[in-house]
Amino acid sequence: MSITVNNISKHFGSQKALNKVNFEITKGEIVGFLGPNGAGKSTLMKILTGYLTPDDGNAIIDGLELKDNIAEIQKRIGYLPEHNPLYTEMFVREYLRFNASVYKIDKARVEEVIKLTGLTPEANKKIDQLSKGYRQRVGLAAALLHDPEVLILDEPTTGLDPNQLVEIRSLIKNIGKKASEENSGKTVFLSTHIMQEVEAICDRVIIINKGEIVADKKLKDLRDEKEQIIAVEFDYRIEEVALQELPNLISAKNVGGFHYELIFDTNKDMRPAVFDFAHDNGLKTLQLNQKTKNLESLFAELTAS
Repeated sequence: MSITVNNISKHFGSQKALNKVNFEITKGEIVGFLGPNGAGKSTLMKILTGYLTPDDGNAIIDGLELKDNIAEIQKRIGYLPEHNPLYTEMFVREYLRFNASVYKIDKARVEEVIKLTGLTPEANKKIDQLSKGYRQRVGLAAALLHDPEVLILDEPTTGLDPNQLVEIRSLIKNIGKKASEENSGKTVFLSTHIMQEVEAICDRVIIINKGEIVADKKLKDLRDEKEQIIAVEFDYRIEEVALQELPNLISAKNVGGFHYELIFDTNKDMRPAVFDFAHDNGLKTLQLNQKTKNLESLFAELTAS
């Protein structure tokens, strides 16, 4: 495994930020780490980079135990924090060469990452002259300089406009794809609270809520699931228990007023069955819509307070 997290817990005073978190990520995976604000995403990422120490538990990164090998692990990780720290008075190429000297890397590598991250047109500009999107590219370039085995990216698209979002998403996906094609086994662990981010970039999603892992799924498996959601509005309220008569029903929930969300364990379109149920029980059907069980609905279901 490239990253193994074993029972990691972290408290800040009386607040429990992480509670016995466990998961494994294999080499070459691009994994999205999804959760509401304050769920514990950044805390766990800071632990994996050695910036914070867990109260309990441990992690193994690229075969090394974190608690005993922090300095060596940091050499193998490329990290882009949520608030991208840059020396804005420096030129792009100058800044990357400075970072390369810290890692004792040949300057030729600087030109490689400038090309890889699409910074060539901006390489001779000062960082404070760059757009937010290009500043994020500089942060990614710095994280890639030492050709790390693991990339940890914390909210890499925060504050970007729609065009910049597309650019940075494409860049991250291409980095993962290039690593896979070259069989270099890079692992990308991407933190975000934007579900579209995960669907656009990742192979797999881990969802955290209130410091605990509540889901761990491959995106392909999520798309292939046969669960079906029906949103229906009747002309008056009916008890959820009465809806249990419907075939293949997993759950029925009143989501406000006369609106209900019905989840079925079948690929068959259940709208006719819901319509017939309403007719047989003297109800009028005001709205009847079928929704796919997707990442958005899973996230809403698992992180509802």
